[in-house]
Amino acid sequence: MLITQVAVALLAFYVAWNLGANDVANAMGTSVGSKAVTLKQALIIAGVLEFTGAVLFGHQVTETLATKIANPVLFAATPQMFVTGMVTVLISCGVWLQIATSRGLPVSSSHAVVGAIAGFSWVALGVDAIDWSSIGLITIGWILTPLISGTIAALFYSQIKHWILDQPNQVVQLQEWIPWLSTLLLGVFGVIVLPSLTEPLTNFVIEQIGFTIPAYDIPLLTGGVAAVGLTIISWRQLEDKGTTGQTEESTQYPMPNPVERLFARFQLLSACFVAFAHGSNDVGNAIAPLAAIVYINRTGSVPTDGITIPIWILILGGAGIVCGLAVWGKKVIATIGENIISLQPSSGFCAELATATTILIASRLGLPVSTSHALVGGVVGIGLVQNIKSIKFQTLKGIAAAWLITIPVSAILSAALFSIARILG
Repeated sequence: MLITQVAVALLAFYVAWNLGANDVANAMGTSVGSKAVTLKQALIIAGVLEFTGAVLFGHQVTETLATKIANPVLFAATPQMFVTGMVTVLISCGVWLQIATSRGLPVSSSHAVVGAIAGFSWVALGVDAIDWSSIGLITIGWILTPLISGTIAALFYSQIKHWILDQPNQVVQLQEWIPWLSTLLLGVFGVIVLPSLTEPLTNFVIEQIGFTIPAYDIPLLTGGVAAVGLTIISWRQLEDKGTTGQTEESTQYPMPNPVERLFARFQLLSACFVAFAHGSNDVGNAIAPLAAIVYINRTGSVPTDGITIPIWILILGGAGIVCGLAVWGKKVIATIGENIISLQPSSGFCAELATATTILIASRLGLPVSTSHALVGGVVGIGLVQNIKSIKFQTLKGIAAAWLITIPVSAILSAALFSIARILG
């Protein structure tokens, strides 16, 4: 049993490695492409935030996936079949993510997990074991996500282009817009990140002090103070850069325009939010099967309700993401940041903001969506505003093909592996 658990832990690390190599481009691809940060800096920043998000907040999503990733009731009488299925899910997702990453293609790890589950469930229990409504929703999300994100990105960028970038005095215009941009940035990302970050403080105030407050009061206060602080800091930085001209920062990166240099800071901040949120959410795709298997080995039964995720599993997932990002991440980062359109910090900022907004809207509507799909859609939307000829459609064809075949490929891989395992077993 110990050998099995070690082997499954290594498989989960392998999936997390490939997830880090592929999905973290969603956070840092546009920042590297616009030269807001270097590739080395992006790897360090994303590594720290992805690991922190995974370890501190990864348990919530992992609990959900471990108990709802497949219908556990159907496997109640055969827990070892469930274990075998989870192993095939890990192998299938890891292999497909590695193939996609080696070709520099951003794909959805969530969709790979769903496809792998569908594959082994079909072989194990028949076609009725698959939740076809979920597959249908994912298909709708695949179509709508890039369209919505592209529309939002085009709207954001067209307004920034009209009111700031195309104006004769960009610095003065940006000074007027900084409070609104700060509020927009921290408002959108604050909804995603702040409730998780401030939850321990809210619980402490309620339980230890005995002061009952609404759940969103502290996040709102924190976001408001942060927006004011970001506005004041940005004003000062813009004044310094506007008056001193070339700075150490501007000689490091080819950005003589103080407006673009300030947008680079906004873009980097948004990338940090995305990296933290990604670590806390998507790590579950890699470690949920491991958490379910550990539970079965310990109790002898399939988990049907929420389970406690051991801290070593969260650390394993976070470490896998960081290692994969460091070793293989640059290929997909290059595709997102450089091989669709040429990005400036202002356009990269709009792409990430549109991605976050799309994810928020989809979450409220209950649509399962992919951050990869949203970000690619956002980048294309900006390309349409700039110049449709600037879009590299050959790259998009490869990305779209990878999106289309993610679910069927992972399903076929998982079904084949499960069939072989059942025959050998």
